[in-house]
Amino acid sequence: MNLPMNVQWAREQMVEQQVHAWHVFDDRVLATMSQVRREDFAPAPYSEVAFADAPIPLPRGQTLLPAKIQGRILQSLAVNPADIALEIGAGSGYLSACLGHLAARVRSLEIFPELAELARRNLFAAAVNNVAVEVADAMQFSEQSAYDVIAVTGSLPLYDERFQQALRIGGRLFVIVGQAPVMEAWQVTRIGEREWQRVGLFETVVAPLINAPRPSEFVF
Repeated sequence: MNLPMNVQWAREQMVEQQVHAWHVFDDRVLATMSQVRREDFAPAPYSEVAFADAPIPLPRGQTLLPAKIQGRILQSLAVNPADIALEIGAGSGYLSACLGHLAARVRSLEIFPELAELARRNLFAAAVNNVAVEVADAMQFSEQSAYDVIAVTGSLPLYDERFQQALRIGGRLFVIVGQAPVMEAWQVTRIGEREWQRVGLFETVVAPLINAPRPSEFVF
């Protein structure tokens, strides 16, 4: 089965009815999500539901997050054209492409080689040439003061300060913290050498990052 003839209209409806309706008002984010062809980042069996308000399955048990969550991620980061961005979890490369439209340069870490290669292919096909996708375990990440914006696309059952440490002063981090059924999205801003400001944004449920530490379970 083929996509509807007017996929641009379907994409704009997704942006208006899902993303904008979920309190995403940043014009640059809305324009970017209207331009980046989300359908090209969904696996072929799911291309017809690329604009649905639901996660889309990816290889290795991963998912393409709903567009409304991705819109909130991008808005919370307030990406500037000169920013250097880090993404944790490339998936199929859709959010990577959006970040590439908004930032000067993007580095994306993906733990699964199969997904990293998929993201690279999709980004190449979309002519997004300022995103570098690397195979790496983000839980081994240890950079300091290197990025203006960081998007963590999987949840952290326990908050891990390694990502906020990687922000430059003035930099913004998006991260989802907690365990199902209660998780909260945070915007973390580095406001000094040893000072960060945290704002709770919304509640959601997202699969945890691979190898992310989890609270110890009680043993009776």
